[in-house]
Amino acid sequence: MSDFLVIGSGIAGLSFAIKAAEHGTVTVITKGKLLESNTAWAQGGISAVLPPELRDPADDCAKHVADTLDAGAGLCHEDTVRIVVEEAAETIEELVDWGTDFDHEEEDPSRFSLGKEGGHSHRRILHAKDTTGREIATSLVETARKTANITILENHYAIDLITTGKLGSVTDDRILGAYVLEIETDEVKTITSPRVILATGGCGKTYLYTTNPDSSTGDGLAMSWRAGASIANMEFIQFHPTCFYNPAASGPEARSFLVSEAVRGEGAILVNDEGVEFVKEHDPRGSLAPRDIVARAIDTEIKRTGAPCVFLDVSPLGDHFTERFPFIHETLLSYGHNALEKPIPVVPAAHYQCGGVVTDMNAKTTIRGLYAVGEVAFTGLHGANRLASNSLLEGNVMARRALAEIMRLYPPGKEIPDAPEIPIWESGNAAPPDELVNIYHAWDELRRTMQDYVSIVRTDNRLRRAAYRLKNLRREVKEFYWGHTVTPDILELRNLVATASIIIDSAQLRKESRGSHHTLDYPNTESRFESDTVLRRF
Repeated sequence: MSDFLVIGSGIAGLSFAIKAAEHGTVTVITKGKLLESNTAWAQGGISAVLPPELRDPADDCAKHVADTLDAGAGLCHEDTVRIVVEEAAETIEELVDWGTDFDHEEEDPSRFSLGKEGGHSHRRILHAKDTTGREIATSLVETARKTANITILENHYAIDLITTGKLGSVTDDRILGAYVLEIETDEVKTITSPRVILATGGCGKTYLYTTNPDSSTGDGLAMSWRAGASIANMEFIQFHPTCFYNPAASGPEARSFLVSEAVRGEGAILVNDEGVEFVKEHDPRGSLAPRDIVARAIDTEIKRTGAPCVFLDVSPLGDHFTERFPFIHETLLSYGHNALEKPIPVVPAAHYQCGGVVTDMNAKTTIRGLYAVGEVAFTGLHGANRLASNSLLEGNVMARRALAEIMRLYPPGKEIPDAPEIPIWESGNAAPPDELVNIYHAWDELRRTMQDYVSIVRTDNRLRRAAYRLKNLRREVKEFYWGHTVTPDILELRNLVATASIIIDSAQLRKESRGSHHTLDYPNTESRFESDTVLRRF
């Protein structure tokens, strides 16, 4: 029994764990290593309107709110947006206290160096060169490791949530804990807790091309859905416009290497193979338009020309490129590309889920005792399209609010209802080696189906084709899951199939184009769809 069970080790999960440890015992589980998270992969930065003496005097919270609402295409929850934006300065103060070292201005070291990204009207992005996420993640990991009351279990994969509803109760649906696979021993453990915090990140690996790490397989979303939680707005999958394109490069890191939006914020421009700045034909902001607009412009240009990619020209930055983005420059060199000599070939890739497990403004889900923070959660902040660099901010703010809500309603030490007896996990037989090919084939079919039919531009016909294929895959995966001992590969495939199905169902319900959901059958935005797509299990 742990007072708090945190599933995930990015900014949301570790921010919660560090603060919750002041009030009780905390168990943090992560299916890989602590630094294998979306947070650690984030390059650009974290947005925040700082106190007046530290920011652009022309900027303020109202303008950050307005930029977020504009990017969200009419679906942001304004009350949530205001809360997150107004608590940003507190987040930066907290991260600095935990050891995060953001860049400062050379001429005035007392001030943070602030960048600008697509959709932002002012410079308000704090960064640590071009490895901001790793800087934040590293400081959080170091703080968590030396914090009393925190137990960290790496290489532990959460299989399913345990709730009273799943154990047969019809009047009380509350969280009891989770079944967890210890990967190194193949042992399935039962970890109990009346307060479970999901911080599992996103689902980028649902697609063939993604900027996400291999761990982003929709685990928290799928587990919540099976447990009966409500899910919203999963049709809105944001594609990052600039993923490095090099078919000759080998390895998943090369194929999913992100070229930060901050590069465009500093002056780089998107051009086609003739050097034309084509994005301005779609939006007067050009390369600094919101991500959904830029990604669709690239998709249109690739289809128009038949070229495999477009190009990011960093020549306007001069020497500032290598000074501001040393990690990107060195990584590109390691893949055989010198951005100072020729533009960077780029394509859009799945990047961020704007929907997720439905929560209120305090991270509380529809299951009592279950909270969701970070990318896995749907708070209403992002609407139909996330504003760049708002995600790290949201993860920390909502972790703080989740803890405050738990301490108000259900603090450790408060008497809790008796829990029903939790069944011991029963494992099947290990899958024969020659059957493992079924898993790898299903994984490949799933990701190609999503990439071809449920990507940047959709149609009813493509969505129907995808739904048909996912129906068959669900049946095959179900048989494999129940018939054999669980392994990380089986669990990830099971969660990917569930998540992909939710994305397709959500997309079929929205008969319009809005934000990052664009369909050729319904090219206009319709006022009657100015509401969230909520899926519920009954």
